[in-house]
Formats: sequence, structure tokens, C-alpha cells
Amino acid sequence: MIEIRIHGRGGQGAVVASQVLAAALFQEGKCVQSFPTFGVERRGAPVAAFTRMDDREIRLRCEIYEPDHLMVLDPTLIEAIDVTTGLKENGWIVINSDKHFGEFHLPSKFRIATVDANAIAVKHNLGTRTAPIVNTAILGAFSRITELVSIEAIVAAVKEEVPLNPEENAAACREAYEKVRGQNITP
Repeated sequence: MIEIRIHGRGGQGAVVASQVLAAALFQEGKCVQSFPTFGVERRGAPVAAFTRMDDREIRLRCEIYEPDHLMVLDPTLIEAIDVTTGLKENGWIVINSDKHFGEFHLPSKFRIATVDANAIAVKHNLGTRTAPIVNTAILGAFSRITELVSIEAIVAAVKEEVPLNPEENAAACREAYEKVRGQNITP
């Protein structure tokens, strides 16, 4: 089983990202689960969403405490909470940031990648300049970095699952796939 935790803030689309990822994995024949957890339910509050995938039925029904990989939609969360809690060694952390992945001082047992999902979302008119919706862009980056799901499946799931601006969201997804930077990955 592979478990993925998505950290974001209310309004950034972490929950929808989890659902789209699950839909894409399902299209590729995987058994999946997708669910969120909320603290204070308000825009800007920290949110976590989870996706599990396996080749066989998933019977586990709890939060993900030891994820294989992480997505971080808001890099300020890295300073606010320990997003790496429980992350397995060699797990990927895909961060929405215009910084180089080497600028993040996270333990060396993790692999780090960055993509400027904010700029990509703004370019494709997803959200506003001050509150871009970065979920589909981060999924494109995640697809390339982890190779757990194809970009084609992500784009198809975006077009099915995202109710607003499906074409713009698909374009953001593809652009992030091309622009993500990480260890052993060049844009």
C-alpha cells in the first residue's frame, strides 16, 4: 500500500487534490481511498487530506500517520507544523514554492521537489493573484516526481472531477509536470 498526505490551507484545494489523485489512480486500476481531516474549518486554516492506493482492496480506515509521500500546497506550513511527521525514509515532499528544492532545510533522508504552483495557477486564472488555487498544478508535479500515476490519468481525472475551469486546470497540471524541479529531475 502507498499512502500520500497532502498539507494545505483551507481554500487551496487539498481535499479536491486528494479526490482527483484517487480518481486518477482508480482509472489506472488501483484500489483507492481519499478523505480529509479538518481542524478549525475556515479559509486559511491548516488542512490535511489523504489518499491511499494499493493493488488490492484497502480495509484500513484511519488517518495516514506514516505516509510514503507528501504534497505541501503552502510552504509556510513547513515552519508552522512538522509536515514530515511519520514520513517514510526516501519519501518525496513536493512543495509549492518558487524556491529551489535545495533551499529547504529538511532532513536528508527525504527527497524534495518544488514547483511554483502559485505562478502556474495565476497564469491559468485559477483562483486569484492573492489566493491561487494550486491543487491541480501540484498534482502534475507529483505525477512526474513519483511516477506513481501517469500525467494522462491525472489530466483525465481533473477534467472529470474539477467542476470549474477543467481545461485551465488540465493545462496547469501539464505545465507543473514540465516545470517541477527535484533531485535527479530537471525541468
